[in-house]
This record gives sequence, structure tokens and C-alpha cells, in this order.
Amino acid sequence: QGTRTADALTLDPATAGSERFPRAARLTRSRDFRAVFADARRHGDRHFTVLVGHGGADTARLGLAVSKRAAPRSVDRSRLKRLIRERFRHHLARLPAVDVVVMVRPVARQCDNPVLIRSLDKLWQRISGPCESS
Repeated sequence: QGTRTADALTLDPATAGSERFPRAARLTRSRDFRAVFADARRHGDRHFTVLVGHGGADTARLGLAVSKRAAPRSVDRSRLKRLIRERFRHHLARLPAVDVVVMVRPVARQCDNPVLIRSLDKLWQRISGPCESS
């Protein structure tokens, strides 16, 4: 891999689909999470619940809420978080400037990655196109 520079740490739309998950695309403060939980649109399916709040930045930001109840083993929680971050990075350029918190439902732990990827992709499409009927 290449060297990291100060320029590489900023969120550049040209690198939005890259493998990096920049700090500018993360929800890092508890007040940001509280704001999303307090006033959010909900989207969901049998694997995930996605809360979408008003963006506090110039780009979409992601927060994760993967509970021990949903995935008791840390290896399962880590797999789910990696998968969610990967799909978020893949769709970041198409998402509006919103804050998103993804919560995992217990059934997701038992699903294969391709099933979860399809589920997340459908949810990202709902967020990026709120006028579409679904």
C-alpha cells in the first residue's frame, strides 16, 4: 500500500469508493448519535435497522450499534461491522449528507455475507433515493 499523507486523510469524493473509512465519514461523538436517535427516519428489513438523521457534515457519516444481544461473540460483531463499513464506503459517493446509524438484528449473525450485502445495498438505495417507492 502507498504512504499516507495529510491529503489522504481528508474526504475526497474521488476516493469515496476507496478502501479507506475516513474519520470525516464516521459518527464519533455521543451527541451525534443522540441527535440521530432523537429525530430520525427509520428504514429496515429483517437484518438491519437504519436510522437516518439530518447531516452534521458535508458528507454522509456512519455510526454502528452492534449489540451483544444481536451478536454475542466478538468475532461476529466484528464481521458485521466490517461488512457494514465496506458497503457504506461503496455507496458513500451516492448518499446525501446525512448521519446514519445502523443497528443489527439478531438474525443477521446467522446469515452469509452475500445475503447481508444485498440487504445493505437495498437500504443504501432507499436512503439515497427517498422519492422512490419501496
